[in-house]
Amino acid sequence: MSSNKKTTRRRKRPQKRSKIPFRDTNWRKVFWGTAAGSLVATVGLVTVLWTNGWIPEKINQGVEDFHGMTADAGLSVEDVLVEGRKRSNAAAILSKLDVERGTPILSFSPEQAKADLEELPWVKRAIVERRLPNIIYVNLEEREPLALWQEEGVLHVIDQSGEVIASAKANRFSKLPLIVGPDAPDHAREILALIESEPELGNRVKAAVRVSGRRWNIRLNNGVDVQLPEEDANDAWSFFARIERDEGVLERDVIVVDLRLRDRLIVRTSGGSEKNKTKKVKGKKT
Repeated sequence: MSSNKKTTRRRKRPQKRSKIPFRDTNWRKVFWGTAAGSLVATVGLVTVLWTNGWIPEKINQGVEDFHGMTADAGLSVEDVLVEGRKRSNAAAILSKLDVERGTPILSFSPEQAKADLEELPWVKRAIVERRLPNIIYVNLEEREPLALWQEEGVLHVIDQSGEVIASAKANRFSKLPLIVGPDAPDHAREILALIESEPELGNRVKAAVRVSGRRWNIRLNNGVDVQLPEEDANDAWSFFARIERDEGVLERDVIVVDLRLRDRLIVRTSGGSEKNKTKKVKGKKT
């Protein structure tokens, strides 16, 4: 080795190795992803089983088994108690209740029975209860007939609200007052109250006829038509009752009594001159 020359030794530096990317596993995302997948799979399976009827069948079977156990324990129908029935058919009520002796009482639905009973023609409202251990209780509020309504020559029985009672036969209610006119049922209570306000005159009424949806004509049992005004009909009716008591207008040959003019009663007779067909009666309606 030469002393004049210095040999320079270079230290080899270690080569840098390329690092492989590495990240911490996000276990939260893994968990929720797995859970979501499981949920979707479960929902899909349940949907298929429900659609095929397997789940509903198993549920119903379980409910039936439970109700059977309760019936064996004494919770079964032994009697049906119905109050308030006047005109409703007893067989129709039992048919709507759809229950027999020995039926598990917990399987009976009061809510469904109430809805079914209120479909019956005479039933306005129904209360249905399970009275444990073995009684079904029913309280009925039936519709009250108000009048006979003549529509295009056909008679219907209407109730207090003006609704037609479908199963009611008019010939069984011949003593009810008669109203006529397309919208007569909507105003039946008010005209009947007017007629009854004068009992002596009201007893002679045969029918109330609605005219043009605005006013009434009252047909008396002797064939006389009393024409009421559109407004203040009650005052006009009371006025006529007083005149009839004082002067006996209806004892004459009268066919029409016109009360449409205020404070005036015009009488039309079946014969005589034109002058004799009208008569002004002095007085004030009260």
